[in-house]
Amino acid sequence: MDPQTFLDIATKVTKLKMYPFFDIAHYTLMCMAVREDIPQTSSGSPFSRKHPLSCWLSSMLLCFGGSIIANMLLGESMLSPFKDHRSILTATAVWYLIFYSPFDIVYKIGRFLPCKLVVAALKECQRAHKVYHAVIHTAKLYPNAYFIIIIIGTVKGAGSGFMKNFERLVRGLWIPGTNELLQPSFVTKACIVASSVFLLERLNYITAPHPLIYFGIVIFFVYFKLSALLLGIHDPFAPFENLFCAIFMGGMWDAMRRAVTSEKKEEDKENKNDIPVKSKEDKKKD
Repeated sequence: MDPQTFLDIATKVTKLKMYPFFDIAHYTLMCMAVREDIPQTSSGSPFSRKHPLSCWLSSMLLCFGGSIIANMLLGESMLSPFKDHRSILTATAVWYLIFYSPFDIVYKIGRFLPCKLVVAALKECQRAHKVYHAVIHTAKLYPNAYFIIIIIGTVKGAGSGFMKNFERLVRGLWIPGTNELLQPSFVTKACIVASSVFLLERLNYITAPHPLIYFGIVIFFVYFKLSALLLGIHDPFAPFENLFCAIFMGGMWDAMRRAVTSEKKEEDKENKNDIPVKSKEDKKKD
């Protein structure tokens, strides 16, 4: 592709408006995540029929989770994401169709693989948009606080993962053993990388044109999301993490200690086997 054409495409991507299509894709995936996280009962009414308010609130917490947590960390109002009536009404309409559409047709369409791929690609474009604007906003508030900038960019891009425990609590579940800090997902790690890249760009350590950097982050998000859906590649960072932990986090030394301990145990067993066992007659003589 001609470099100028590629740059033009990248520039158009940076100017994309998130409402309504990209936001609807985000709301769709969040509401589907809530529905799939609700345990299925063999008898009785589904949770969404018995507790519609709890179901709606948990869906809204996931839809606006990144903004809620980021505002809390920055000392801003946690309710400010709900002041946009257009977004609330759109998210509510998506929630209603996912849970209560006739014959469950909308949910079934959302689970259809070609539709799911398109929705996921739109969602990843919105994720890059959120991370970038979170980095820019935080850099204005704390220009030299690089750690805070990366944290807010990560939270804004992967807020649904951090909000998962509270969203479950609204539905009457409390599972503290599964949270994003104990078991960070690839989305969280990817948002850390994207926040770091945007920060390096802002500090002029990366001199490429901004549209190319932004478009590269979008491709990064979309590529690995589609790889997870089509090929089952859920965490490309896992091999590098395992190698890092083995070298710098004591894994190598633990393996050496286990090897030495097992050798000592084998030597002790061999020494015990070499000791002659006295017969009954020898014991009587003694």
